[in-house]
Amino acid sequence: MFNEVGILHFLLGFVLGHVCGSVPSGLWLVQAFHGIDIRNYGSKNIGTTNVFRIVGPKTAVLVLIADAFKGILAVGIMSYFFNNPLLDVVTALGALLGHNYSLFLGFKGGKGVATALGLLIFMMPKVAVASFGIWLVCVLLTRYVSLGSIMAAIFTPPLAWYLGYPSAYVIFSVVAAFFVVLRHKENIHRLLTGTESKIKPGNAKDLQK
Repeated sequence: MFNEVGILHFLLGFVLGHVCGSVPSGLWLVQAFHGIDIRNYGSKNIGTTNVFRIVGPKTAVLVLIADAFKGILAVGIMSYFFNNPLLDVVTALGALLGHNYSLFLGFKGGKGVATALGLLIFMMPKVAVASFGIWLVCVLLTRYVSLGSIMAAIFTPPLAWYLGYPSAYVIFSVVAAFFVVLRHKENIHRLLTGTESKIKPGNAKDLQK
């Protein structure tokens, strides 16, 4: 473990986070298991929700785990060697932006919810549990995954502050919440106009009919 952390370490952390976060798990896993490009179906998003809608829960769970793990991997590596909260935050921000603006997809990507969840699990586990609870209750009551994600994002910063996490982590939760809500702007419009789709699983076999 190294105690000294400088500008180059922060740059390294951000780049590592961005590369790990850029891995388009949803695109690659759906192509591998179902032979289709998920970007051509449903909302055309590569995230867990669209994968669930188009090909069903089994692949969606794999995408969720992969998207969550890539953030954990990046922050875990930097945390192991340097144990610096601010460096963790910079790396985490790189991972979140990598997922949202992937190097492999021409700086396009997902909405950051699963990756943000993975980062919260690693950095602020109590907040992750509480935020997931908020998401779950919203989805069960409304069947709108987007609404659950937005509400969970909004409540994450005050939860991080209330539970006493380092100020750097609280700031990260604010930034992460901002990007999650920003990436859901189209969903917000559909929710307000009553045109948002409710969650239900799909089946890749139906696409062949």
